[in-house]
Amino acid sequence: MLYEKFGLVNTTKMFAQAMAHRYAVGAFNFYNMETLVAISSAARDMRSPIILAVSESALEYMGDDMLMAMITGLKLSPHEQIALHLDHGHSFESCAHALDIGFSSVMIDASTLSFDENLALSARVAKYAHAHGATVEAELGIIGGHEDENTHATNQIYTNQNDAVEFIARTGIDSLAIAIGTTHGAYKRHSDFEQLRFDILREISYRLPGFPLVLHGASNIPRILVDTINENGGDINTARGIPTEQLRQAILMGICKINVDSDSRLAFTAGVRLEMSENPNEFNPRKYLGLGQSAVYENTIAEITNIMDSANRLR
Repeated sequence: MLYEKFGLVNTTKMFAQAMAHRYAVGAFNFYNMETLVAISSAARDMRSPIILAVSESALEYMGDDMLMAMITGLKLSPHEQIALHLDHGHSFESCAHALDIGFSSVMIDASTLSFDENLALSARVAKYAHAHGATVEAELGIIGGHEDENTHATNQIYTNQNDAVEFIARTGIDSLAIAIGTTHGAYKRHSDFEQLRFDILREISYRLPGFPLVLHGASNIPRILVDTINENGGDINTARGIPTEQLRQAILMGICKINVDSDSRLAFTAGVRLEMSENPNEFNPRKYLGLGQSAVYENTIAEITNIMDSANRLR
């Protein structure tokens, strides 16, 4: 498998261990050298398995050669349990391309298609990925919200547990993203009293014992990051995320992978805004990008520790 050349692993072992010990593996999106170094360094320092996630648009932004050169530069070892994952691939071609350049995991997101179309496309991607020793995630139901061109939906459809059983049996996928009330982007809830649909999660977990379940749109949106951005020229006052206690409950009920994108964006933006506000004469990119990198590192450490509970899990 090509991904082994980069010291990467697929998600099979990390998910099995996470489910056995009731923690989650964080899938942290990155967009450039600074965010990649911050996230991978946090995982290494915390001895945590991790998934480095790349969206279609982030891959286009960085370019194949630059992205894989940065992965090469990390000098990964399989015992570190780090996967490189395509987040929200929307076509067979997109997923196949990621696998062909060295990704160890892909997500095919055909959730807006009909059930039969989603099933057929997911099965096709799974067959191709498995031939490459890679793992596949699909999505059933629709997770609402808008983050960027990769993730946007005007409606939300909760995952049907009966459909989930059939879907997994007929596609051969390795993990399933479910819709239980999380939302893409920084504006996930209208009030602090909203609860995830734990009744749906409970039923799906019961019907699919031991099968890896995934939460998208589940960023915590730390208040300190929102306040730092707003106090230094930003305007995201109504941003509100999923509370830590709800994420921890979801993990105990069967979620073994939680995606983190908005939190890393907020952390990077907070670090850059704070530096440029406090030092308005600064024009050395290394200085303000470095503060952004440090903020992403600290946030990743916090989420590995307080939400995923995946620190010191490497065997």
